[in-house]
Amino acid sequence: MKVKKSMMHHIQRKHTVPELFTQTAMKQPQKTALIYEPTGETWTFGALLEECYAVAHWALGQGWSEGDVVALFLESRPTVVSLWLGLAMVGVEAAFINYNLRLDSLLHCVRVSGAKALVFGTELTEAVSEVSHSLQSEMLLFSCGQEQSKINSLQTLDLDNMLSQSPRHKPNYTLKKDFNDVLFYIYTSGTTGMPKAAVVVHSRYYRIAAFGFHSFGLKSSDRLYISLPLYHSAGAIMGMGQCVLFGLTVVLRRKFSASRFWDDCVKHQCTVIQYIGEICRYLLEFLQRFKIPQIGEFYGATECNCSLINFDGKVGACGFISRIFLNVYAVRVMRIQENGELLRDAQGLCVPCQPGEPGMLVGHINHTDIMRRFDGYVDKDSTNKKIAHNVLKMGDSAYVSGMSNFLLHFLTKPTLSSDNFLFRSAGTRRCSRLWSLCTRYAISSRLTSFIGRGGNCNTVNFYCSLCKQRF
Repeated sequence: MKVKKSMMHHIQRKHTVPELFTQTAMKQPQKTALIYEPTGETWTFGALLEECYAVAHWALGQGWSEGDVVALFLESRPTVVSLWLGLAMVGVEAAFINYNLRLDSLLHCVRVSGAKALVFGTELTEAVSEVSHSLQSEMLLFSCGQEQSKINSLQTLDLDNMLSQSPRHKPNYTLKKDFNDVLFYIYTSGTTGMPKAAVVVHSRYYRIAAFGFHSFGLKSSDRLYISLPLYHSAGAIMGMGQCVLFGLTVVLRRKFSASRFWDDCVKHQCTVIQYIGEICRYLLEFLQRFKIPQIGEFYGATECNCSLINFDGKVGACGFISRIFLNVYAVRVMRIQENGELLRDAQGLCVPCQPGEPGMLVGHINHTDIMRRFDGYVDKDSTNKKIAHNVLKMGDSAYVSGMSNFLLHFLTKPTLSSDNFLFRSAGTRRCSRLWSLCTRYAISSRLTSFIGRGGNCNTVNFYCSLCKQRF
């Protein structure tokens, strides 16, 4: 309720995420916002805000307008944050592309976004070179990073040089977008094996980050360690959103390292770590080892309207549905057929599950309610496939998560359907098989009918967590 109340406040005042970040930064310009572990580089909130202004001026200088898209193809580093925030200040929308993608999958993501430009890290020059001949001739390429010598024959513009010459004051521009307009795009896995671009609006970004902040009792004085990729909602929103919206200091690692994980936490005096289920495979027994007082698990997908939080810390569960709040947060578990389709009664309506009965998680759609809206994907057909009609009553609609084997009322970790699989933590990475990720911390089952390019594989539960402790 606290999150919903604050969201209504921001809607009424037509706030945006860049505006909220600006307020956060101006309150504490000298406080450290980001620490980039690989280099030791630190960014204060004031410096990060100025870098965002530089990006905004650069975007305006390119002639881009609100609604235009720029694809970002970089490994995790502070520049990723300043790029999407700076672009958003002038209404330009970033499309976060998984830096593990290559060839057809990479090309597909660039094309489906409708991007006018591609910003890539020089460490990914080879991947861009492989598809450069297939990109539209009018596509602008911007490179950034310390390995400019790798560019070779690619016709690119040096973004670092351009930003160094860009003004670092607030641009004279009035943003027309508001809290329910598009912020950026994050790719999820599609049933065809190609990623889908999920729409993330400003209010959804706030909602995800705020749920984590308020539900788990975080404070602006906390230090959060993130080793998750910033092309996915876990790292980009739930993690980095704590810095952007609530002023936490984030220690950012380029990629997860099991050997450096705890050393980094000690070195930077981190009080909160963020992880996904797979990471537990490499960090076994840390709960007992460090006597961690609180682990906050949450479950969901970038685009879904039925996220869940495990408030009680119940092992093996990903949340709780209270009958008392069904009218406030309309999430249901519905019966399904053997083929995974929703089971319907004689009247053509879906059948709710009873306590202890497995089923499919769905979220009632109401676009007039900020907590129940479903913004879908760039591709309208993909959006329509995720919506079921005549669910609890004739004429209503609901988002179908594609995630089954939930049990009421403590919801167990789910089995994922073919359009929700994860490949080594990278929700949009195209692989031929899933590595052996199922440990004591993950429940797996066999897919009986898999449509797509991943082949037969085991499914892995999709949940993320924030773990609070000083190490």
